[in-house]
Amino acid sequence: MNRSGLALLTALVSLPTAFLPPAASAAAANPPVCNGTVLELSVSEQGQTRSDRFRFSLMIQAEGATAAAAMDQLNQRLEQTRMTLDSLISGRLTVPAPRTYAIGGGSQGPRRQQASTTISGEVGRGRYDALIQAAGRLAGVSLQGMTSLASDQDGAALADQLLQKALRDGRQQAERTASILGLRTVTLLRIDQRRGGSIRPLPYALNTARQFRPDEAPRPGQSLSLDLDYCLS
Repeated sequence: MNRSGLALLTALVSLPTAFLPPAASAAAANPPVCNGTVLELSVSEQGQTRSDRFRFSLMIQAEGATAAAAMDQLNQRLEQTRMTLDSLISGRLTVPAPRTYAIGGGSQGPRRQQASTTISGEVGRGRYDALIQAAGRLAGVSLQGMTSLASDQDGAALADQLLQKALRDGRQQAERTASILGLRTVTLLRIDQRRGGSIRPLPYALNTARQFRPDEAPRPGQSLSLDLDYCLS
């Protein structure tokens, strides 16, 4: 197979087989023959990007002499939390079903009932600290943590950068190996990207005793792993 045939096949391997025409599918199923030395490489890259927004999680707790009393107080605190966060959040809040359980009794004092639930949502960079401070002033509400998120655009840009770097590093490794072996031609035969490639949100804990700045938050990270086959001749 000539070099133009190899170049066409290299371009096609990045497309899902289901969308390839019959001729291309057949070619993808039969990789080109290397009339030289096949070099198999694994290349991994990782990087970080800017935090665009944050996913927060709050714990809301209430207590009463009975389960009904605890639930009444929990509902009041939940409604107050909703009202406080309404102007700060982006999108909708998520609130799972509450649960109740007994506490105390015996040497620990009178037996009482406690009710709790969580409330989560997203907040933009500009309202990051305002939400943390507001949550810290609410009765029965504690901040469980934040998750740093990237925008779709920043995530895609980072993915492109990592892919370019992985392909460049793989090519350089293949060329060095070919030089050591006294070979001149390096042809990419296969790209296998089965691991990584998606943005990784980064959760972290917070201490609400001080002011928080978005730039101090850990940045979302991303990793990429490629298996590359080269023909050295």
